[in-house]
Amino acid sequence: MLLPDNIHPELSIYYNGALVFKELQKNNGQSIVQLFTILKNKTDMSFSVFILCLDWLYLIDAAKVNERGNVELCL
Repeated sequence: MLLPDNIHPELSIYYNGALVFKELQKNNGQSIVQLFTILKNKTDMSFSVFILCLDWLYLIDAAKVNERGNVELCL
């Protein structure tokens, strides 16, 4: 759900996508596993929400996975 109306905003893809984006701004070019581990420890984000956030960031051309398999921002 991108904009849910019946749950807390912190459970939305927009909010969690912003957390992923913020973490990539701090340390760009992390592996998917490293990025998920950091976010899991900080926010208790599930893997399915994490993948949806990566999908969302890719769709809006904010992040991509490079040839080495690392997630990086599209600048």
